[in-house]
Amino acid sequence: GDFFTLTSIMVVMLDLDWKLALLTFSVLPLIVLVTLAFRRAVRESYRRIRVAIARINAYLQEHLTGMTVLQLFNREERSYEEFEKINRSHMDAYKDSILAYGLFYPTVELMSALAVAIILYFGGGMAFHGAVTVGTAIAFIQYSQRFFRPIQDLSDKYNILQSAMASAERIFKLLDTPVTVHDPAQPRELGEPAGRIEFRGASFAYEAGHRVIEDVSFTVEPSETVAIVGHTGAGKTTLTNLLLRFYDLTEGRILFEGADLSQLQLHDLRRNFAIVLQDPFLFSGTIASNIRLGSQGISDERIREAARRVNILGFIESLPRGFDEPVKERGATLSVGQKQLLSFARALAHNPRILILDEATSSVDPETEFLIREASKRLMENRTSLVIAHRLSTVQNASKIIVLHKGRVREIGTHHELLAKRGVYWKLYQLQYKDQELSALRGAPPEAAGMDAPSAVPKSGGALSSA
Repeated sequence: GDFFTLTSIMVVMLDLDWKLALLTFSVLPLIVLVTLAFRRAVRESYRRIRVAIARINAYLQEHLTGMTVLQLFNREERSYEEFEKINRSHMDAYKDSILAYGLFYPTVELMSALAVAIILYFGGGMAFHGAVTVGTAIAFIQYSQRFFRPIQDLSDKYNILQSAMASAERIFKLLDTPVTVHDPAQPRELGEPAGRIEFRGASFAYEAGHRVIEDVSFTVEPSETVAIVGHTGAGKTTLTNLLLRFYDLTEGRILFEGADLSQLQLHDLRRNFAIVLQDPFLFSGTIASNIRLGSQGISDERIREAARRVNILGFIESLPRGFDEPVKERGATLSVGQKQLLSFARALAHNPRILILDEATSSVDPETEFLIREASKRLMENRTSLVIAHRLSTVQNASKIIVLHKGRVREIGTHHELLAKRGVYWKLYQLQYKDQELSALRGAPPEAAGMDAPSAVPKSGGALSSA
């Protein structure tokens, strides 16, 4: 509408007197130059505003979530000062945008007044000499005022446009992030898998030149329980990320049911897996919705049976609304053990072919650990299971144990076989149970003090549990 109005006024002014019209339009180049300078200034201001808002939101979310830690370490004042600094950067950016508009709008008004002055000076002289009529000069003054009104309206719209452009830049920066993992053009049909997994010379680096895992090869047979152990940073969790194809290998292959992962659709691959993490994630909703997790094929009876089998049904039934009890963000009202058992119930309800347990008992009390062990036994029945563990007591009954050290497979074998080798696993075991060994072997013959006799160390209280 504004463009149409502007064009119509220009046509009428040119028709009335083209000389006066060109004199009136002579201020347009100045307006264009001012607009270009304004665009650069205000675009940069809006960029800074959006960045500052993002920093404010991230800071608030992080510090409200970690409020207890801040209070324990008396960080309230320091956090307040940091927030003030971030908020001040937002205020400064906003003030710069206001300053830009505070200069731009008066400049447009000045150009309008300058155009009227030009018409009065030249149009008055032309009317005095009879080149134009007085009525034409007055008409030009009125048209020039109307001519700048749509320009001012366009300036207001330009303000909104610049704000939207600054926001769009951040959105498109995210959308333009290259996708590194793609579905194959002609995917291979997976069918009903038995659960066989094979790593062949797998290597991977998050950053070029620094490989996290190097030439890893091993096989997991159907219904086999395989534990993966090693020091922190050895690459254990990276293996599960590669198996679920969150990343593609740098070198080597990973086979699932004999098919390379790159030949399988991501949906077909991942629907066969369930994972229980060290830090379980619960969504805002209800107990039932967190177990079902959007899968409409999971009935209420199946949810209830899963809860019963992982020893959390009693707790759920003790809640005022049972399975419909609201769950706050990240399960804020539940204990770590309760959230962990709900994660086990979720995994069991989805009935996966492959189960991955990633440090699932490392941060719970002994009583809850016992419940989780019992849940683990039921969950791993007739399933291929990968267990990532730091506590070696939880993996002693695994079919085989894979020892990772600095991204490489150093040893593979059963608990007793690896202890007999006196290698990396033996050292890990010795470090974890040094105090118990000294107590158990006090007074024993010198030859009994070695680690060749693992029975001297207290065994796990049951079948293999998660780690």
